[in-house]
Amino acid sequence: MRAKVALPLAVLAMTAGSAAMLVQAPALAADAGKVAIGGKAPMFTTTGAKAGKAYKLSLASELKKGPVVLYFFPKAFTSGCTAEAHEFATRMTEFKKAGATVIGLSADGIDELKKFSTEACQSKFTVAQATPQMIQAYGVGLAGRPSMTGRTSMVVAPNGRITFVHDNMDYRDHVKLTLGAVQSMAKKKG
Repeated sequence: MRAKVALPLAVLAMTAGSAAMLVQAPALAADAGKVAIGGKAPMFTTTGAKAGKAYKLSLASELKKGPVVLYFFPKAFTSGCTAEAHEFATRMTEFKKAGATVIGLSADGIDELKKFSTEACQSKFTVAQATPQMIQAYGVGLAGRPSMTGRTSMVVAPNGRITFVHDNMDYRDHVKLTLGAVQSMAKKKG
C-alpha cells in the first residue's frame, strides 16, 4: 500500500518540478538580453507624445539635456500603468530639479499614447512607442508576449551609460527608486 501512495507523490513531485521549469523558462529567456548597469543604452528614434501631440523623439537628443529615465510599461490605461504614470506626473517637479527627463515607453499605438499623455501623464512628460527592435535591444519583452513590454525602469546618464535598473511588474516602487537614482546623480555632480 505504501508503494501506491509513494508513487503518486513521486509523480506529483516530478510534475510540479516540470511545471516550475516551464514557468521559469520564458522568464529566463526574456531576461537573456536585458541591459545591465554600466552598459550602453541602445540609442533609438521613435514617435512620442506629450500633451496629446505626437513628435519624433531621439534618445541621443534627450541625453544632451541630462539624465533620462526610461520606464517601460505594458499597456496604457490599465490600472497599474495608469497609477504609475500618475505618480511620475505628480513627482515631475522633483525629476526636473534633479535635471532628469522622463520618458514612458510602451508598445501601444500612437493614438492611444497621445490620449494617455494628456490623461494619465497630465501632459507633464512624454510617452513613446517602444518598437519591437527597442523591446529586443533593451531586453524588456514580457515573458510569453515578447512584442509587449514588461515593467522596467532605468536611468541613463548623459554619456549613454545605464546607471540604474529596476525590473519588477509591481509598479509601486518604480517612481520612488528612479527618482532616488537621479537625485543621487545630481548630488554627485553638484
